[in-house]
Amino acid sequence: MKARFDADGDVLIITGGANGIGAALAGAYAAAGGTVAVFDVRRGADHPSGRVHHYLVDVSDRDRVLAAVAEVRAEHGRIDALVAGAAVQPRVNVLEMDPGQWRRALAVNLDGVLWCVQAVLPQMLSRQSGVILVFGSGLGSAGHPGASAYAASKAALVAFAKSLAAEVATDRIRVNAVFPGVVDTAQFRAANPPGGERERWERSTGIGVAEDVVGPLLFLLSPAAAMTGSVLTRERAFSAGDLS
Repeated sequence: MKARFDADGDVLIITGGANGIGAALAGAYAAAGGTVAVFDVRRGADHPSGRVHHYLVDVSDRDRVLAAVAEVRAEHGRIDALVAGAAVQPRVNVLEMDPGQWRRALAVNLDGVLWCVQAVLPQMLSRQSGVILVFGSGLGSAGHPGASAYAASKAALVAFAKSLAAEVATDRIRVNAVFPGVVDTAQFRAANPPGGERERWERSTGIGVAEDVVGPLLFLLSPAAAMTGSVLTRERAFSAGDLS
């Protein structure tokens, strides 16, 4: 029997949800009956359900994050889950890295997660319920030329998620990290022009599409994922289209 994900009545915040994996997840969550608040620096597409709501938020701005989370609570009554997907990926070698590029990557990829967690966690603690997902990356452990800032932030996020999971486990809040694998998004294309590394990934791991990551994310958001402090990895994964 096929299981169906049911998000009826739940409210999810997705950062970086205007496009790519976040946008695919927002559409799927809304289709399952949930309400989605998308935080991004640009506005994404509307969903036919009318349950995807857009908030212009730069997650590196702590005051704006706090205000936006307060808006979501005022408008929708609750926050059940947070998927922290906002990230920037400067492609620059270490010797050429300027302070602004380094700080911007850490401010969005790492600080932004902390600000969002601090904003949603008090309500989750009061309800003794909640799910928080962060996006790691295989580059956080393997490294990659020109990706030092991105890789450093992703490695730090895994340690952050595991530590947070230990802090809130007794409060029935689950915190997990996801390695989505190599996925064809606008950010991936900008950081990996045709040829070279992109061709190597195509040969060795394959390049998926954003929708391929939705199933694992919905699983982790559901009560079926009775786990916390874990890392779900999609490296070398099949595309859903290959299995149909």
